[in-house]
Amino acid sequence: MFSHDKIQSLNELELSLYSYIIKNSEKVIYMRIRELANEAHVSTTTILRFCKKLNCDGFSEFKVKLKLYIENGNSNQLTDNTAMLIDFLRKSETEDFKNKIKQICEVISTVDNVVFVGIGFSGVLGKYAARYISAVGKFAMYLDDPFYPTSCKHYENSVAIVFSVSGETPTVIDHVNRLKKEKSKIISITNNENCTLAKISDINISYYVQQDKAQGHDITTQVPVLYIIETIGKKLYNYYLQYPTK
Repeated sequence: MFSHDKIQSLNELELSLYSYIIKNSEKVIYMRIRELANEAHVSTTTILRFCKKLNCDGFSEFKVKLKLYIENGNSNQLTDNTAMLIDFLRKSETEDFKNKIKQICEVISTVDNVVFVGIGFSGVLGKYAARYISAVGKFAMYLDDPFYPTSCKHYENSVAIVFSVSGETPTVIDHVNRLKKEKSKIISITNNENCTLAKISDINISYYVQQDKAQGHDITTQVPVLYIIETIGKKLYNYYLQYPTK
């Protein structure tokens, strides 16, 4: 209901109304329009304009949708991830998974620069991955700013390892396309292989778990990603022991 695009379309007065509604949603669904106007210190015209921007014909329809939004938010119980994680660990024993890990290690060992890319939770993973890979002998950096400049010769013989649950985040995809123009190889780690990011990558490794959201925030478990990072790091370390000149 309150998508990012819709919130971005609100002006300053409408944003203050939005803030009041979010904080008092349980009360707002029983209010008359004039009561809300008085409480939120806005005009009824502002409320109607706000409703229209949220694709509601009027305040009554908005209250109905708000009530459904609240009910859906309360009913979406988060489930235990144990079974999904066990299933992922089983998949990690397949030859296909092992071959992809081997391919990734071979790419990392032949490039000059390794850059981990991600925003939000994926940005936190990027920071962890850069430190982990650096600790096993291959210096790595991380970028959690999708607008970071990419016009640099350092990307010519580099690999960008990109984290994204959905693989559809526009800013991440734009960033990857800029890195590709700079001749950087792209490895993506996503929740599924049918997303845009996976399709434009040189190598993709997917983990397939249920996508979880809480209050509009993506909180999909990232345990498989941590496992993939550490598996790559350990394989890479053993590779360097075997081929110390690489």
